[in-house]
Amino acid sequence: MPLRLLAVLCCLLYSLRAGAADDTDPSLVIDSYVQQYTVATNGGYRMTVDHAKTIVQARAVQEHSQYYISYNRALDVVETIDAHIRKRDGRRVPVASAQIKDQQEAVSSDAPMFQDTRLKIIVFPGIEAGDQLVVHYVVRRHTPLFPGHFEDLSFSRSFANPHFQLIYDMPASMPLYADAVGFAPVQLASAPGRKRYQWHYIDGPNPRIEDGSVSYLDYGKRLAVSTFPGYGAFARAYDARSAGQARVTPAIAALAAQLVAHLPDPRARALALSDWVRKHIRYVGVYVGPGGVVPHAAAMVLAKRYGDCKDHAILLESLLRAAGIESSAALVNSGNAYRLPATPTLGIFNHVITYVPALDLFLDSTAESIAAGYLPMGVMDKPVLLAKTGTLTRTPSRQPERNRSFTWFAIDKDGRSSFSMAKINEGAVAEPYRQAVRDTKEADRQLLVEQMLQGLGQRGEGVFDAGKLDDSGDEYSMRLSGNSDNFASLPGPVGLPTSFNFWGGLGETVVAFGQERARTQDFVCPAFDTEEETGFTFPDGIRIIAMPRPVALHDANLDYSARYTLRGNVVVAQRRATFRHDGMVCTAAEYQRMQPLLNSMIADLKSQVIIGD
Repeated sequence: MPLRLLAVLCCLLYSLRAGAADDTDPSLVIDSYVQQYTVATNGGYRMTVDHAKTIVQARAVQEHSQYYISYNRALDVVETIDAHIRKRDGRRVPVASAQIKDQQEAVSSDAPMFQDTRLKIIVFPGIEAGDQLVVHYVVRRHTPLFPGHFEDLSFSRSFANPHFQLIYDMPASMPLYADAVGFAPVQLASAPGRKRYQWHYIDGPNPRIEDGSVSYLDYGKRLAVSTFPGYGAFARAYDARSAGQARVTPAIAALAAQLVAHLPDPRARALALSDWVRKHIRYVGVYVGPGGVVPHAAAMVLAKRYGDCKDHAILLESLLRAAGIESSAALVNSGNAYRLPATPTLGIFNHVITYVPALDLFLDSTAESIAAGYLPMGVMDKPVLLAKTGTLTRTPSRQPERNRSFTWFAIDKDGRSSFSMAKINEGAVAEPYRQAVRDTKEADRQLLVEQMLQGLGQRGEGVFDAGKLDDSGDEYSMRLSGNSDNFASLPGPVGLPTSFNFWGGLGETVVAFGQERARTQDFVCPAFDTEEETGFTFPDGIRIIAMPRPVALHDANLDYSARYTLRGNVVVAQRRATFRHDGMVCTAAEYQRMQPLLNSMIADLKSQVIIGD
């Protein structure tokens, strides 16, 4: 099964299950999976797969009623597909050829440049619990991604998988390097001029993937094999495939000159060019591996106005070069993998961004909602391979960002209130919020206030002020104002919450950070700096019966403060929480240390002001 599809299905499965120490899914058993590559000296290969799996529980029927084989029409030929169902009573039900569909991969369905990416879909008719699904197929790669080289990355899903064999039949002149965890080598006899390698998966318990944990590839069982002796050789091969594609044409030169006019500072030029690509070149999500590693020519990307990550990078490289700024493609994992296997393989790299060495600046022009100069969280603190130099470096682990919100309620004697809220987003988070509002229809924006009140169990109406949407500055403010018909159930006594979450408020941030009771795996822990102020103005005759106590919490990485003041008939609650860490990944031990503080923070965020008449 293709690694990309495997990873997507794994993530979906894990997100639906909570678990014990062994989270092996009992709904299906992989009876056998044997995959053999017979590799030629040019890097092409013949891949043979024999896969048999048994549906144990009915809930696995829907997911496994179809089997997907991904291939590239320009590089591969699917030579053989044979599939059948072995029923519980022993009958063999073949899958007819009409039940094997060929279609364009969905992610590239609206992009003619990417129509080479295809799927063979085997549809198993009428399967039920107890059936065994058997597939045999052969794919021949006649045109290798990297001439003269071969690489592969494999792991297992969280089903019982007692017979998982990976075999690589290589030319003796092409040594195979390996980084194996949870796969045991098997000694095999080799034919003259050939060298056979084999690994057997060590079946066993599958720990539940905890919420927000790093990729299973960072700590789990996986096998990376490659003919590349190191990442430098891998980078050279990747860069060679892009040779000439960043050529500066008259159209590219003219566009670059227009965009950087009156911008003498190189950093400002680089940001302007990256932002133009981000805003004007539509991103089409074809992964680096299955979609090939050769970007389309920069001139074609400019003319078509769309492309995948490597196409964005090649156009930006050409525009930067036209402006006198050299850059390099930078290979990175955009998911939650923070470690590279010792053996280089394309499977760990699923994204390409841009690095400007003279400015020590990373740019990701595919991130539609991230302004140039900032990075999406998914590529921060990641090992990156610079294609031009073969150097391994790392993206920044921090970038400026801050959230502030100010909410005020003026409460009437009948419990109604008028309110106003201002939300100010600074730094890296400014453009994502701005873009989200841009993408919301005007009519839907005006429903935001009503929806916010409904989320608080209240009725009312109001106005949403979207603020300035026509720029990409480092600060973005939005405002809401309106009325609530049933804010306080007076006469009292009644408790009023002191924290109101709206679109990424402090409460949401803290709860998301601490939603696991305990951890055994490293997890992604992005920095945050969030401040909120909530004020109440009460009418005459309302008594303030009780106020929350102030809170001050401190940890090596985490600070939290809350204070509550009463002046006449005005109550103000002020909170601030900051989290800073050396990187984007925290350990289970650090989580255990912070757990008491997180619990105290959550308790304070639930505190109330008690009022009566």
